[in-house]
Amino acid sequence: MMMPTPPFSPTEVATKIGISVAIGLLVGLEREWAHKDLGVRTFAITALLGVLSSLAGLPFALASMAGVLLVIVYVNWRTMLAERGLETTTSVALLVTYILGVLAGQGHLFTPVASAVVLMGMLSWKAELRRFAGGLTIAEIRSAVLLGLLAFVIYPILPNRFVDRWDLVNPREAWIIVVVIASIGFVNYVLFRIYGTRGLYWSGFLAGLVNSTAAAAELAGPLGRGGTSPDVGTAALLLTVVAMFARNLLILAIFAPSAAPTAAMPLLAMTIAALIVVRRARVRANNSTAEIRIESPVSMKHVFSFAVLFLTIQIVSVLGERHFGDFGFLGISLLGGLVSSASTSAAAAKVAGHGEIPASLAGTGVVLASFASAIVNLPIIHRRAKDPILSRRLAIYTAALIVIGVAMLVLGRSLRLFDHISSA
Repeated sequence: MMMPTPPFSPTEVATKIGISVAIGLLVGLEREWAHKDLGVRTFAITALLGVLSSLAGLPFALASMAGVLLVIVYVNWRTMLAERGLETTTSVALLVTYILGVLAGQGHLFTPVASAVVLMGMLSWKAELRRFAGGLTIAEIRSAVLLGLLAFVIYPILPNRFVDRWDLVNPREAWIIVVVIASIGFVNYVLFRIYGTRGLYWSGFLAGLVNSTAAAAELAGPLGRGGTSPDVGTAALLLTVVAMFARNLLILAIFAPSAAPTAAMPLLAMTIAALIVVRRARVRANNSTAEIRIESPVSMKHVFSFAVLFLTIQIVSVLGERHFGDFGFLGISLLGGLVSSASTSAAAAKVAGHGEIPASLAGTGVVLASFASAIVNLPIIHRRAKDPILSRRLAIYTAALIVIGVAMLVLGRSLRLFDHISSA
């Protein structure tokens, strides 16, 4: 006579218990470090209760949740008697930990683990989040609302087809690129607001992720006119260019992954060379600060300007490639980089993603746009800094970076040609 198969194998149950207890320990350790009444053991046991409740069935799970709520009420009642503040955050974290244990008991893996990591981040970044929230302006709140409007209201109602007879503009496809670029800019802006005051180099890099030209213009004033040594000023301003390289490569990788390798070699080579210069400055980022005022990249003005620039560069790039071949596209990319390397990178990625131009051509166009963006900063810095030594050094280093980038482009093209001949 065959024995009935248990509903859960020991291995499966052990895995669920291990995941839930690990989540409880992780969150509990953070609460323990924060010197809260509920610590490691309470959170680990609560997560274990969640997984056992899930295995036992819905009625027991509901009863267990009621028990967790009673514990929360008791802890807060005790803190009130001791004339301390309510443990609101810890209480909600305990309830979430119980639910994550229930999800682990139901066989979920990604959801409870990812949620636990997010929960840990929100708990451990208390000071940074408070500082950021306390410094929010009405314009920044409107930026977040506008970003939601762009993504969840306007995007779904746009037609997903070409609206012109030349097959140049697809509103929905163009808009999703605008939304993604705006989101990247907003995230970079948030990082700048949180971490940008930790040092001169951090400020330069994070502000450069938002807008390298604006960051260079803002830094040039306090760094020039004898405000600091030319070596330090050059290194800080080069970091805005490095940030621009990283942002453009990220845009290309998101929308045209096949084009990213072509751009990666020259952009990474230039980044490494710039970082060597920064390293040689031998100045710690948190020893020097400079006030940088960068506007939020998500506003009606910025979004509209980016959308117009992006569509213009995209249309002109496609027409240039159709009528003048590769050199037409590359020339337009170079000119577009003088205005906005982010818009040019997004346009190149879009047309490459649709197969209208080769991926290698799009990658080369993004590199040329990055060259142009780095060059256009030089007269702005010279005018703002009023420091001939700083301007001269930055011009020399920028020229050296471009030479390295061109060499890497030529090397990459030679390698592709060699591979093509070998395979033929």
